[in-house]
Amino acid sequence: MHRLPDPGDAGDTRGPDGPRTPARHRGALLAAAATALATLMALTILLHTDSGADAAAPTTLPWPDDGQAAVLIEGLGERGDLGAHGPERPVPIASVAKVMTAYVILRDHPLHGDESGPLVPADQQAVNESFSGTESTVEVRPGQRLTQRRLLELTLIPSGNNIARLLARWDAGSQQAFVARMNSAAADLGMHKTTYTGASGIEPTTLSTAADQLKLARKVMRDDVFRSIVARPDTTAPAVSGPLPNTNDLLDTRGVVGIKTGSSTPAGGALMWAVAVRDGRGHEHLALGVVLHQHPDTTPREGLQAAFDTSRALVEAVRSRASATTPTPTAQDTGPASG
Repeated sequence: MHRLPDPGDAGDTRGPDGPRTPARHRGALLAAAATALATLMALTILLHTDSGADAAAPTTLPWPDDGQAAVLIEGLGERGDLGAHGPERPVPIASVAKVMTAYVILRDHPLHGDESGPLVPADQQAVNESFSGTESTVEVRPGQRLTQRRLLELTLIPSGNNIARLLARWDAGSQQAFVARMNSAAADLGMHKTTYTGASGIEPTTLSTAADQLKLARKVMRDDVFRSIVARPDTTAPAVSGPLPNTNDLLDTRGVVGIKTGSSTPAGGALMWAVAVRDGRGHEHLALGVVLHQHPDTTPREGLQAAFDTSRALVEAVRSRASATTPTPTAQDTGPASG
């Protein structure tokens, strides 16, 4: 039989199994427990934030309604891989093919810093192809000798098809031999759904995917000379006075530093782009994207405009995603390097 507490024992109660906590201390203990729980929750939130949680980051990107696209942010590890959208089937890529042309040229004939490289004579074929009503070309004159760097500028900035083919013949002896080098380089980069059939991209049989082209973008943007060229708004015409503007209107968007446009009736609009973004701690990263097959079977101008519109929306979304992301100290991906 248990003793009932009398008024004088109100602060010292007992239960069936022995002494209970004094009632006057229970309030203090409950308050201490609540404080400890709040502290634990705050620490959990802090640790979660420091581990790189992206609670404020957009959960989806404004992917194009048709065609395909792929996007990533360098230097953020797995969280920088923003994925791909659309059917991953090979489609014509038009002049985006010139990125591989430039990659192979710079691999075979590296340039460093402000080097211009060797002088390359404009052959008769490049001269004859200077004027065309069916493709993008740049005028060169008989006997003209242009540096390797100038030829790369004329290939990538105003998108001269005749210049891309001139570089191919200079490098490999023939365009056919150069195309074999392009496809070998694609295989080495793991671009297993890519087939190149020309150095300029005019051929509708040059096919690739956004995911494959993103692999090339990551690799080629590690070359400082390539990066400096594709970021330029224009270059100088070799045969007449005046500038030749970059075909990439996306360069007008804040932070965009390249890379290459493409457009044709079968390809529609295509664009490989790069933009400098900052993460949640203010560190700069390079974001890369590829948009393909925008409004194919219309006009090249309409397709390219659709590629610009889609890419601008993606760039802004990626900028927001990056700013809401805190990098982890264990991230293995450090972004593009020189060389």
